[in-house]
Amino acid sequence: FVLDMGEPVRIYDLATNLIKLSGFEPGRDIKIKITGLRPGEKLYEELLMAEEGLESTPNELIYVGRPNGFDQVNLRSELQRLKEKLSLEDLENDEVKEMILKLVPTYAPDLDKMNSKIS
Repeated sequence: FVLDMGEPVRIYDLATNLIKLSGFEPGRDIKIKITGLRPGEKLYEELLMAEEGLESTPNELIYVGRPNGFDQVNLRSELQRLKEKLSLEDLENDEVKEMILKLVPTYAPDLDKMNSKIS
């Protein structure tokens, strides 16, 4: 399920409002320190991939995610092929990349970085 959370609220505005509602003056009684993002922290969260989509429910604020289907037999077969390819000594980087992209069609790697890390 995916909930319609309404309009985003800035953390700074939330903190300021909470300070005022508590009877204090922001910046004078209680300072707000802006620290920035922590490693790995995101400004927004992708709940679904664009390819998945949402279906309505009787409640206009609740949706159901429509996940992409996949063929488990084909996935297992392709993973086995990839595993076998990775065990070979004459490993071809481009071929491995193609196999990975086939397994995860929505993955969009930075191919230049990928080439430098694999080589």
